[in-house]
Amino acid sequence: MATAKLKVKDSSYHAELDAAERASRDEIMALQTRRLAWSLKHAYDNVAHYKKAFDAAGVHPSDFKQLSDLAKFPFTVKTDLRDNYPFNMFAVPREQMVRVHASSGTTGKPIVVGYTRADIDTWADVMARSIRAAGGRTGMLMHNAYGYGLFTGGLGAHYGAERLGCTVVPISGGMTERQVQIINDFKPDIITVTPSYMLAILDEFKRQGLDPRKSSLKFGIFGAEPWTNAMRVEIEQAFDMDATDIYGLSEVIGPGVAQECVETKDGLHIWEDHFYPEVIDPVTGAVLPDGEKGELVFTSLTKEAFPIIRYRTRDLTRLLPGTARPGMRRMEKVTGRSDDMIILRGVNVFPTQIEEALLATDWCGGHFIIELTREGRMDEMTVLAEARPESWDGSGLVAHADKVAAFIKNTIGITAVVKAVAPETLERSLGKAKRVYDKRPKA
Repeated sequence: MATAKLKVKDSSYHAELDAAERASRDEIMALQTRRLAWSLKHAYDNVAHYKKAFDAAGVHPSDFKQLSDLAKFPFTVKTDLRDNYPFNMFAVPREQMVRVHASSGTTGKPIVVGYTRADIDTWADVMARSIRAAGGRTGMLMHNAYGYGLFTGGLGAHYGAERLGCTVVPISGGMTERQVQIINDFKPDIITVTPSYMLAILDEFKRQGLDPRKSSLKFGIFGAEPWTNAMRVEIEQAFDMDATDIYGLSEVIGPGVAQECVETKDGLHIWEDHFYPEVIDPVTGAVLPDGEKGELVFTSLTKEAFPIIRYRTRDLTRLLPGTARPGMRRMEKVTGRSDDMIILRGVNVFPTQIEEALLATDWCGGHFIIELTREGRMDEMTVLAEARPESWDGSGLVAHADKVAAFIKNTIGITAVVKAVAPETLERSLGKAKRVYDKRPKA
């Protein structure tokens, strides 16, 4: 694994931290209590959905006295946001908003979120904090390959970098050959991009005969999809860089909800002065103690236009004590979601488990898809894994693929057909990687 190329423990570094990053745990909890009381009242008074939901649950914002009281309030789920499309979840008149973003809407109506000027400032602040935690500094050049537009990734990273004092190259996604040219010519210090698209950029470096380890890139900030520590090692070794994880979602604010710190790389510190996390049992909804794995839930503490109360993210993680930022709890790296879990013959499987098995080989470059089919009454899984160019001999690498299938059987407990395919034959994603193609007949 690459070693940090920046002295992140010197006095000047700590002097740059926000007051909240230096606060004690008790100070953070006191701040959260005050801000949660405001956020609950703000949502209840200004959003019809929350008034109806709170009243139906028999709770009122005045019932909130301490942090544990939040468990009395109802959850918000994605269907609530879609049912109030486009603007009915907003807590301020539309005319007071300076920006709207939206999800892609691939599974229904898009989720629409809005921001006041103060919300944009908050977002820029937490993203600047995140980039700094990842190793970024004032004056550095940042290559921003997150998508611009209604997706929150591109503009979220852009405004945060400008707030930190970086120079931004707003290249967005796509045109991979040009991405590599710009990296070589402009010599950025930082890259922000989805981890799966970073592998596509790596492939293009190799296609052009360029050594990625000689690039100018020192820090990579990767998010928008689950990725494994095995992929981190792959990227860090390929580029001789430090790779850290960033977490966010449009419903909470966008990227910048939590960030891994480059000096520890031990999970993502949640910016708890703005976002209150809970982990719940995904079946019962009961709040779990810190350290137990479950579904991540967020409540906004300072958002004006689009307050979110106990939003079920479907991401699976656990909460841990702070390290690089002792007052802020960490969330373990998200490697799966409760709604992208595959149930195959009664066994729960996450795509990241397949990814880990493939990246443990020396022949697979990390590009893969999972196809689910049904023969008669039996569900079948086929994994198509792209071989590295130097490993491909046209034979199908059957023995190597069978070895991965046996490993999956012995460790995960499912039978899967693994097929190696030629380099550059699987479709590349410019945003979040689509891993699972469910071709089973619908009931």
